[in-house]
Amino acid sequence: MRIAIVGGTGKEGSGLAIRWGRAGHVVIIGSRDGEKARARAAELTAAGHGAFEGGDNLEAAREGELVVLTVPYGAHAETLRAIQPGLSGKVLVDVTVPLVPPKVSRVQLPAGQAAALEAQQILGAQTQVVAALHHVSHVQLADPSATVRCDVLVAAKDERSRATVIALVRDLGLRGLDAGPLENAIALESLTPVLIHLNKRYKSSGAGVVFTNLPGAD
Repeated sequence: MRIAIVGGTGKEGSGLAIRWGRAGHVVIIGSRDGEKARARAAELTAAGHGAFEGGDNLEAAREGELVVLTVPYGAHAETLRAIQPGLSGKVLVDVTVPLVPPKVSRVQLPAGQAAALEAQQILGAQTQVVAALHHVSHVQLADPSATVRCDVLVAAKDERSRATVIALVRDLGLRGLDAGPLENAIALESLTPVLIHLNKRYKSSGAGVVFTNLPGAD
């Protein structure tokens, strides 16, 4: 699959890019600065992580069969409106958490209750928004040899879109779990500040969540 990562030069985006590239997907790195994105794509290709392309965020969105959004919440709405022309008929995986610095270890719900819900409102029905990948440490993603002990909760209105993203999560070396409708993104996004608190409290860089007693899950 051709996967576009908007904000792909950041830590989370780069970690996802490395793992999907090594799994055989073509990854298009997007950035506000297209030259920066192309340079990062060249670096990842030269490092032997797979096939990468680069461009500005809108170029990446247009080129991707599926688009992943990994930008800070402060740039969330602006970025969505900028890439909207490239999203019609596609799945958008929204990784955004509405953190409000400096109190990033405190839950602070946005006006729309969740970033993913706000994304769906901005984009409309022609784009299926999926909330996922909020709880995976970029430190562990960036090390392709690391075994990451973290489940990924996937929420979306559309069941087929959920299934698509769960399969892509598997390609990252993680277990994806069907977390129900997009409204459940409120809970998914709210858990990230708790994990940030746990990392600080217990001096960790990779606190995650693992769910037990789910015999029907992979």
